[in-house]
Amino acid sequence: MTGPTDVPIVENGDVVLVRQRVREAALDLGLSLVDQTKVVTAASELARNALVYAGGGRMRLHVVDEGRRRGIRLEFSDDGPGIPDIGKALTEGWSSGRGLGLGLTGSRRLMDDFDLVSTPGKGTVVTVTKWAR
Repeated sequence: MTGPTDVPIVENGDVVLVRQRVREAALDLGLSLVDQTKVVTAASELARNALVYAGGGRMRLHVVDEGRRRGIRLEFSDDGPGIPDIGKALTEGWSSGRGLGLGLTGSRRLMDDFDLVSTPGKGTVVTVTKWAR
């Protein structure tokens, strides 16, 4: 894979496309089956969040190379309503009422690096990375 891959998320089928692109990249990078499953699951949860809570968004996938380590970095962004209380949203089991409360916290647990930036009224960007072992 060369350069970043962008996938718009505007309908349910796009969540499937996100999963496929992430699985292909994880396989190409040589991630273990367990790590492939983790990164695909996190990507699915984050794509679904963008669709359900923001009405859509986009995923940018990068293969990152930092000297001795390589990995997959996924950036999910949207122009939705944002998250008014990030601390609450990252509390295990908390839900806005429309889900199980596993999307953000589950993704954070599955990935090696997790970053969330959200501005109410402007949108959200979640960036996650899984490093090859």
